[in-house]
Amino acid sequence: MDKVRRSAPGDRLRRGGAGGEGAAGAAGLRRGAGGEAGVEGGAGLGAVGEAAADGLGGAEARARQGAKALDTDFPEEDKFDRLGGRPRARRGPTAFLTVQEGCDKFCAFCVVPYTRGAEVSRPAEKVLAEARDLVERGVREITLLGQNVNAYHGAGTDGDWGLARLIRELAAIDGLDRLRYTTSHPNDMEDDLIAAHGEVPELMPYLHLPVQSGSDRVLKAMNRKHTAEGYLRLIDRIRAARPDILMSGDFIVGFPGETEADFEDTLALVREVGYGQCYSFKYSPRPGTPAAERAHVAEEVKAERLARLQALLAEQQEAAQQAMVGKSVGVLFEKAGRMPGQLVGKSDHLQAVHVEAPETLLGRIARVDITAAAPNSLAGRLSAK
Repeated sequence: MDKVRRSAPGDRLRRGGAGGEGAAGAAGLRRGAGGEAGVEGGAGLGAVGEAAADGLGGAEARARQGAKALDTDFPEEDKFDRLGGRPRARRGPTAFLTVQEGCDKFCAFCVVPYTRGAEVSRPAEKVLAEARDLVERGVREITLLGQNVNAYHGAGTDGDWGLARLIRELAAIDGLDRLRYTTSHPNDMEDDLIAAHGEVPELMPYLHLPVQSGSDRVLKAMNRKHTAEGYLRLIDRIRAARPDILMSGDFIVGFPGETEADFEDTLALVREVGYGQCYSFKYSPRPGTPAAERAHVAEEVKAERLARLQALLAEQQEAAQQAMVGKSVGVLFEKAGRMPGQLVGKSDHLQAVHVEAPETLLGRIARVDITAAAPNSLAGRLSAK
């Protein structure tokens, strides 16, 4: 079936829905134990049980037609109508900006197509206007959000724009120094988006690209519509465009029907990719999804496999952290640290960095020489150059 991609004509904000700055800012990005939908949640998840009672077939049919599977929305309001006349408060240096909602992929473990509906992209000018407003209020880095953000196809001045075109236009905004996006699907990593990673300096060298499993048999059962080999070759193309990119991903262990051989395929894929950061979970059923009706892997088996996977991922993350020692990196300082005279910020690769620095650097980017690494953060000193 052709993908359903449509722009939201009025750019409506649904009160109580997830995917906006509040949900993402409070917890980084919400990731349930079963899926990759980085900004799922909110009102829609509260009615998942009704989806099962309603019948999966009817819910899926309505979602594929572009409608919500359930009536989970509060009354709609235009998010920009309320801006007029309000004081424009200063912001911190980083912000999340929702550009896309919904998903057409129908992965067997995921509730998003049934609760959030078909893929909907905000008009490009709406996104650009909000980005300009954020920059005027002090934001230096914007992370573009969507349940399947790289499927973005919003109405532009000369036809639909893909995510790569949107990124290039955002990068031209004076004062916007950094761009990121999450969460993505491998099947929507188009050539122009891969090229943007090597051609747009403002697009940071960090990419969260979930694969979920390294077994083709499991990927098929998940309805992922790609293979492990296809994912690996995609990683090769991305790294050819941006050799220093740090890769992140999601993995589900113990998906219904997963064998030890399937799990070993996942470990093999992880070893070949070499992740700098990852999220991994035991499979847990989501009511109303196809996988929930299948025979489950024993909990003790899932727990043992997850421990082995996380040990490997922790080893890779530590190696990525240690590899930064001795390098000079850009750091956007966001807040005061726990120690007197210390500031904390994020590197280009989204690593937390602790530095002794004056408060005048808050909200600014400075070069830092990395002197030490821990599993989840780096330490450094301001570069003399």
